[in-house]
Amino acid sequence: MKLNIIKLKISFFLILMTFSYLSFSQSNNKLIVGANRTELFLNHIEGLNVAVVANLSSKIKSNTKSIHLIDSLLKLNIKIKKVFSPEHGFRGEADAGEKVEDGIDQKTGIPIISLHGTNKKPTKDQMKDIDVVIFDIQDVGARFYTYISTLHYVMEAVGENNKKLIILDRPNPNGHYVDGPILESKYKSFIGMHPVPVVYGMTIGEFGIMINEEGWLKNQIYSDLIVIPIKNYNRKMVYELPIKPSPNLPNKQSINLYPSLCFFEQTPISIGRGTNMQFQVIGSPEWENNDFSFKPISMSGAKYPKHIDQICNGIDLRESPYLSRINLKWLIDAYNKSKNKSAFFKDGFNKLAGNKMLKEQIIDGLSEKEIKQSWKSGVENFKLMRSKYLIYN
Repeated sequence: MKLNIIKLKISFFLILMTFSYLSFSQSNNKLIVGANRTELFLNHIEGLNVAVVANLSSKIKSNTKSIHLIDSLLKLNIKIKKVFSPEHGFRGEADAGEKVEDGIDQKTGIPIISLHGTNKKPTKDQMKDIDVVIFDIQDVGARFYTYISTLHYVMEAVGENNKKLIILDRPNPNGHYVDGPILESKYKSFIGMHPVPVVYGMTIGEFGIMINEEGWLKNQIYSDLIVIPIKNYNRKMVYELPIKPSPNLPNKQSINLYPSLCFFEQTPISIGRGTNMQFQVIGSPEWENNDFSFKPISMSGAKYPKHIDQICNGIDLRESPYLSRINLKWLIDAYNKSKNKSAFFKDGFNKLAGNKMLKEQIIDGLSEKEIKQSWKSGVENFKLMRSKYLIYN
């Protein structure tokens, strides 16, 4: 009997030790974003005048709660002089492309300077009273998602004014693949500034290093840059963002579909702006009635959506398989069934594509496979170039 009790105690001890080890291993392997690794950057900002480039996605975990980076830094007595906000504004409520005005954060009283209003790059006057800029914005890994353009201009301003920049890195939810045509310089704009594919498979920290080292800043100026890496991250992870990065990317599915569906923005086809299915549906009032339809209305983040108050017949992609490539079939099919093909592609389409070839290939009737073959060498050359700047496996 005594022997059985001893055996039971030993078994319980082994189970407890195993559970403790597993719990320790799991906590040890927990993904920690750069913004949560305060111990790695606090000594770079203490006693200095700080500006933060942030929006609604700049949240960190504090115990069991989620708090904004600004509030966390203020609790640590960091001197935040101003906040720079990107497209959609500091609170993430403005429409895509909408001009955002400067303001004051009601909670903290800190001035908010819009980088999607009068100027997209911090001016010399706006930089003169700061020593270091912290950049903490969640990206989604698509060339036409403008936060990397904001990063570019911030890096330029930092370099021109002899300041320092700290990028607090975050995972790329589309970091598991590389695909799409390389942007040609002729089509450079705020929705595409760099000679990279549509999906580039890098975190925003890695991308910042590449901007610096490839000499892409104005006059090849160099930005004094530190990247605070993510702990326990690899780019093959399926990462679900804890908060939506912008008004019209509400969930994991929309973020995964975004690189494929954004091309529709420069066509007459709706991708669900003005609904709660943004970037998860495609449709048009001119398409024949089928089993699925939706009606865009005016709402926060989409005041004037395409086909407002009209029934759009279309395709529901909310349950479509997770993508590891750009899907062109939807775009090709939509063009082929268009009743007015000459009006299908709007003026800005080539800027989204980064070239004029994609539009021409679709008009000429090339298949998805044939179109992608024309990207292949560009994508492979880019992968070789980016390999020098990768922090994560």
